[in-house]
Amino acid sequence: MSLEAAVEAAAEFLNKAVKPVMVAGPNLRTAKAWDTFVELANVCGYALAEMPSAKGLVPEQHPHFIGTYWGIVSTAFCSEIVESADAYLFAGPIFNDLSSVGYSLFIKKEKTIIVQPDRVMIGNGPTFGFVRMNDFLKALAKRLNRNTTAYENYHRIYVPDGRPLKHDPKEPLRVNVLFQHIQNMLSSKTTVIVEAGDIWFNCQKLKLPSGCGYEHQMQYASIGWSVAATLGYAAGAPNKRVIACIGDGSFQMTAQDVSTMLRCGQNSIIFLINNGGYTTEAGIHNGPYNVIKNWSYTGLVDAIHNGEGKCWTVKVCCEEELAKAIETATGPKKDCLCFIEVIVDREDASKELLPFSSRFAAANSRAPVPR
Repeated sequence: MSLEAAVEAAAEFLNKAVKPVMVAGPNLRTAKAWDTFVELANVCGYALAEMPSAKGLVPEQHPHFIGTYWGIVSTAFCSEIVESADAYLFAGPIFNDLSSVGYSLFIKKEKTIIVQPDRVMIGNGPTFGFVRMNDFLKALAKRLNRNTTAYENYHRIYVPDGRPLKHDPKEPLRVNVLFQHIQNMLSSKTTVIVEAGDIWFNCQKLKLPSGCGYEHQMQYASIGWSVAATLGYAAGAPNKRVIACIGDGSFQMTAQDVSTMLRCGQNSIIFLINNGGYTTEAGIHNGPYNVIKNWSYTGLVDAIHNGEGKCWTVKVCCEEELAKAIETATGPKKDCLCFIEVIVDREDASKELLPFSSRFAAANSRAPVPR
């Protein structure tokens, strides 16, 4: 009874909208409802976006996919379509200070349907409990009128992405050039593991081929998570080659997991981005504590290797060296754990980090209280 009532209310809500959209959230994974969500998108024709923590759960090749919705740091043209919609269906969202850019999203509760694994909330109106997400999405697909208005609006304003400026391959390496090369490495046989911090924004821009995995966590931004995640994912999915993007500060938290990777014979590729500190933290609240002790990262991994297992390390400072390193890691060293230390400038940050850090700081920082 609750399911039928929820579907009836949601269908009425969405069918009267002029330009509705749908947004995938990370709890699609909890409900195992990503396929059902995509089937609904196929039927209704709505513009389809994903929250940053849901990247990889829906196919980016979908004809109505418009990118990542992340407030002011969204994929280009995505937030304009989502926030101008007169109805939005969020399936499995988690709204916290990270996913909402310091609670600065321009979405209104009265326009929102939120579908969680076991309940449905419709605008300022009723909440329906004991409703399974899969059941709800399947039933809703039979009741919605097809409406492609929001996607047509997106298609009208869309301009293709630009490319990094050309430069000498021997010049100091830039982060956007690094990720241009990582993009070319992706396939259905790879999975990207993403560390917390500025790497989030660079990896959100990656276009995932069909079947390419993608894992990161935004619930509490635990730095160092990606090292253990690389170990665990490679153990659980040996048919995929993991490409891990990890900052130097994060790596210092959990570097010892490399030992188990070697003992297990894993062949992941780790890009250690060495910019000498906590760039994201510096954007939120600058101070000397964001500058860390520089390690010989390749030397550390070589010491852990200690001649046992298959391991290859290299340090790169320019695009020419990076290209050779990737060619080696994907060629003669494809069966090895490959550790590529990438030296970049301390100030080399994504454009998204600037507005994100200022809003995140405004939402979370406060003056110290003397005691």
